[in-house]
Amino acid sequence: MSSNQTSLNQAKFALPNNDLERHATNLEIESVDNFDYSKRSQWLRAAVLGANDGLVSTASLMMGVGAAKQDIKAMIISGFAGLVAGACSMAIGEFVSVYSQLDIEVAQMKREKERMQGSDREVEDTGEQKESLPNPLQAAAASALAFAVGAMVPLLAASFIKDYKVRLGVVVAAVTLALVVFGWLGAVLGRAPVFRSAARVLVGGWMAMAITFGLTKLISSSGL
Repeated sequence: MSSNQTSLNQAKFALPNNDLERHATNLEIESVDNFDYSKRSQWLRAAVLGANDGLVSTASLMMGVGAAKQDIKAMIISGFAGLVAGACSMAIGEFVSVYSQLDIEVAQMKREKERMQGSDREVEDTGEQKESLPNPLQAAAASALAFAVGAMVPLLAASFIKDYKVRLGVVVAAVTLALVVFGWLGAVLGRAPVFRSAARVLVGGWMAMAITFGLTKLISSSGL
């Protein structure tokens, strides 16, 4: 009899534990399903666009120089100049853009503070709004870093290959792989269609390199 009571007690205590485990699992699933991926849009846009711009613009610049001159030194120098100039341009552009957004949001906060003066929620709401304000320096640094990371791909691919045709082929192959990775990464983080996103980024990069190479080749062959 005592053994039966013990087993019943164990069964009674086991049920809440199982219920709690199932409840915790359901909460985890709901938190994943209900996660707002649009919150990632701002930093994801800056990171993906910065890396993609660095990759495509630097690779296109190097392909354009390669269409006119087969010297490896000319390609590397042009690529490095494109990396530095592009990173600085991205940082300045992002800083100005985010600072303008900051000014708009601060002005809106002031108007709301004047409107809510005397309210009990005034201090609490103001603190929450300040925490959500964009950071221009952080955005500028992230954009410059992302651009530099993307630009390093064609630079490293071409740095140690002296043969002209092999060098161009390796640059195109490395850039193709990086474009697919960037497109896939952006789609996965933003929960967007992977194939369509990667294909869009890849075709755009190919077009940029082909147009730059073709036009530069045409101009250099014409003797201008």
